[in-house]
Amino acid sequence: MSRIKELALEVIYSVIPITLVIFIIQLLLKFSLTDLIQFLLGTFFVCLGLLLFFLGTKIGIVPIGEMIGDHLPKTGKIRLILFIGFLLGFAITVAEPDVQILATQVDLVSGGNVTKLVLISAVGIGVAIFISLSLYKLIKNIHIKYFLIASYTIVFLLAIFSPPDFIPIAMDSGGVTTGPITVPFIVALGVGVAGAFGGRRSSFGFVGLASVGPILAVMLLGVILGR
Repeated sequence: MSRIKELALEVIYSVIPITLVIFIIQLLLKFSLTDLIQFLLGTFFVCLGLLLFFLGTKIGIVPIGEMIGDHLPKTGKIRLILFIGFLLGFAITVAEPDVQILATQVDLVSGGNVTKLVLISAVGIGVAIFISLSLYKLIKNIHIKYFLIASYTIVFLLAIFSPPDFIPIAMDSGGVTTGPITVPFIVALGVGVAGAFGGRRSSFGFVGLASVGPILAVMLLGVILGR
C-alpha cells in the first residue's frame, strides 16, 4: 500500500500543474459547464491510467529488465548477449505506443508511400542494433563518446543524401523511442548488466545511444526509397 500511495502522490503532483493551467484557461474563455466536467473527468482517468501504468512498470518491466540484464553476462557468450539484446530492443520498440502513433501519422501523410509496418520495422531494427552496441560497449568497457561521435557523424552524412522529408521524421523517430515503455526497460536492462560487473561498469548513456539507432535507420530508409 505504501508503494501505491507514493505512486499516487507522484501522479497527482505531475498532473496538477497542467490541470490547473487548462482549468483557468477554460474559465477565462468561458467554456460551458459540460466541457469543464468532461475535462475534470478526463483528468481523473488520466491520473488513474498513469497510476496503473507506473505500478505495472515498477512491478513488471523494471524488475524483469534488471533480472535479464543481470543474468546475460553470466552466460559468458557475447554473441548470445548481443542477440538477446537485439531481440529485446526490437520487441520493446514495437510495443511502444509513441512509435505506433508516429508510424500511423507518417503512413497517412505519405499516402501509403511509407507504410506503418515499414517505418515501425526500421525504427525497431535501429533501436535493436544500438541496444546491442550499448551492451557491447558496457561489456568491453568502451567509452560512450566513441560510439556517439561515430553515430552522429554518420547521421550528418546521411542527412546530405536523405530526402528532406525524411530528416524530420528521422529526428522524431529518435524521440518517440524514449517513451514510457522503452526507457524503463532499457534503463533496467543496462542497470542489470552493469550490476553483474560489481559496480565496475556504468550503464549511463544507454537511452541516448539507443535513440540514435532509429534516426540512422529512418534516414537510411529515406536514401533507399528516395532512389
